[in-house]
Amino acid sequence: MESNYNHTNHEEKIYKLWEKHDAFNPDTVKKLRTVRSKSFSIIMPPPNANDPLHVGHATFVSLEDILIRYHRMLGDDTVWIPGTDHAGIETQFVFEKKLRKDKKSRFDYDSNSLYKLIWEYVQENSGIAVDQIKKLGASADWSRFKFTLDPEIVDEVLETFTELHNDGLIYRDVQLVNYCTKCGTSYSELEVDKVDQNVKLYYVKYPLASDPKTFITIATTRPEPIFLDTHIAVHPKDKKTKKLIGKKALNPLTGAEMEIIADEFVEPEFGTGIVKLTPAHDFNDFIVAKKHDLPIIQGINRQGKIMDIGGKYAGFTVLQAREQVVKDLEEKNLIEKIETKYNTPVDTCYRCGRIIEPLPLPQFFLSVRHTKNNLVEQALKVVEDQKTVILGAGYTTVLNHWLNNLRDWNISRQIVWGITIPVWYEIDGNEDKITAGFLSKKKQYINGILSELLKEHKLEEIIDGLQQITAEPDVPYILSREKPAKSASKTTKNWIPETDTFDTWFSSAQWPFVTLKTNKKGDFKRFYPTSVMETGYDILPFWVMRMMLLGLYKAGETPFAHVYLHGLVRDEKGQKMSKSKGNSIDPLEVTKEFGTDALRMALVIRSTAGQDKSVGNRDFKGMKHLTNKLWNAARFTLMNKERLKTEPIASGKITYQKGQEKHFKKQLRENVENITLQLDKLNIGYSADMLYSQFWHWFCDVCIEDAKNDGLSQENLEQGMVTFLKLFHPYMPFVTEAIWQEFYKNDIVTEPLLITSDWPKTTDFA
Repeated sequence: MESNYNHTNHEEKIYKLWEKHDAFNPDTVKKLRTVRSKSFSIIMPPPNANDPLHVGHATFVSLEDILIRYHRMLGDDTVWIPGTDHAGIETQFVFEKKLRKDKKSRFDYDSNSLYKLIWEYVQENSGIAVDQIKKLGASADWSRFKFTLDPEIVDEVLETFTELHNDGLIYRDVQLVNYCTKCGTSYSELEVDKVDQNVKLYYVKYPLASDPKTFITIATTRPEPIFLDTHIAVHPKDKKTKKLIGKKALNPLTGAEMEIIADEFVEPEFGTGIVKLTPAHDFNDFIVAKKHDLPIIQGINRQGKIMDIGGKYAGFTVLQAREQVVKDLEEKNLIEKIETKYNTPVDTCYRCGRIIEPLPLPQFFLSVRHTKNNLVEQALKVVEDQKTVILGAGYTTVLNHWLNNLRDWNISRQIVWGITIPVWYEIDGNEDKITAGFLSKKKQYINGILSELLKEHKLEEIIDGLQQITAEPDVPYILSREKPAKSASKTTKNWIPETDTFDTWFSSAQWPFVTLKTNKKGDFKRFYPTSVMETGYDILPFWVMRMMLLGLYKAGETPFAHVYLHGLVRDEKGQKMSKSKGNSIDPLEVTKEFGTDALRMALVIRSTAGQDKSVGNRDFKGMKHLTNKLWNAARFTLMNKERLKTEPIASGKITYQKGQEKHFKKQLRENVENITLQLDKLNIGYSADMLYSQFWHWFCDVCIEDAKNDGLSQENLEQGMVTFLKLFHPYMPFVTEAIWQEFYKNDIVTEPLLITSDWPKTTDFA
């Protein structure tokens, strides 16, 4: 063996060795060794196809690979299915930044052309994530690799949508949605960040209709849509305001009469205990409007500008309109006061940070509490019965909270990069109910009501250049991937396709079963439900919960038995990593300097499910020392073997050696038992710490020192070293396999690969 272990000389060669023997493929492993009928499977959380990995990715790769390597050695029928995600809005957002550098925008292309451009961009960069995951030692079965836009995956996603629709769980309606005017798409409430901000609180005076010189005062952070106010509300039991119920006030901008109604949603403690209702642009107001059958009038468009209904404010941005409205109200002496430092949570886009604009849009929704198929109840029952166990203190409660408060899921997204919702709208008789935006043959952007557009443009031209359409909720549609031949009434032949795509989480929520159903024959029956879903605690509601909902619906079983939630990786001071702070860690730079094994061990040792972990250069150096310790211990084992060929053991030491053997084997057996128990319980961080301590402080400090004095036999020394190589292999695969190859050449081990060798058994130490 070399005098020192240099990871750069071994890691690439070792990974190629595993790939040469197809050691990651469970079908090949069955031919190499005895495999039990019990299966163990993990579906890799798919990273963005075109993004480089960060330290969070390195964490999930390390944790999952530890479990996979352990169960493979244990003899389970083990598979780790890798894949990458098209990452809808994330990828389109990045691509649009690229377009802006070229002085172009998405509006310069029709939907199909833009999709093709993004596809080419992703394909050019799609190997980045895969190559980096391999560098981290991932023993995933790459022959089973999947991409979320693979044709067979898309087919499965569309089939699920069709089944949900036919079962009544999909409906289309105008609802208020979270809309980002910069990203140009709606989001579910899970993707909206609530950020505490200091904003202005305006106290606006509304004249009473019966006595315009008498005012009621309403506090609001959004005065700009006052011209859309339809009603005023108070709490029915609030003594100071209930006398207003049934009276009317005047809109301070338009002079229109506004009835004062009662509803328990009003918080008497907020402001003056009186609220204005703008149903088209506030979620609470929208719910109240539905409840009391109030008008819902939109005045802000998707670009975040005031619509024509705003009169003098038309064309203003929201902030411009706010400034002008306040100025006009002050001129009318209708501003009582302005609080300049009012702290309140503001809904912002998780992607770009822009303030979310609630807008009424016709969208497709998934009913999560349908009377015939209540997905929420099923998921709650699975958690209660512990068919899915959440690892991470307190996160079962968090999951239950999200489930109990979950609203119907808006699955429509106004982006191009994704799976288009397979719907075609019937045009004949509905021309006035469909709005379309398209690029003409002259590459001019044209937007308008379809009935007007068709006077000057052929339908084929509109569809060829289509960017986006909006159909009113009562426009008939049918599900079809291709242009339908005729409608249900068998009279029309004119159709226009939906341009919205599915929320990325809708397709990725099906990841566990679509990857298995579209892979090798028998995989679904063989590996579903999967054993562990390992991912970050921050996407518990985004992804884990949704996988449970759709897995239960589609497969009739929870998609995974355990959910292991890892925390954020923080710097050595416990601060969150970010590029702006300059404290972020590039995992591949760490592997270059310290080796992949050091990175992996540093990320997992003493980690706990559900808790953040601090890590830095000190940790990487420490685990680099552990790598060297393994190498040096193995090197001593080989050198000692050579020494004993020429140096006889002194007779006085034989008795001591035999007396130690029983204790040595007992201690070795207990180490195997303890590490096995902790891995079975998914206590990965604790098992790594225990293994580190026992190897360093017992085997190296005690046993190897005994061996130097011939107090431990070479046979026992080799058995101990081989046992620790096996125990360490899931955590530190490269150095252990490199040592194993040296041992194989020197007849210490008989199995050619450590990765497919047997996990040590307690019976080995009789």
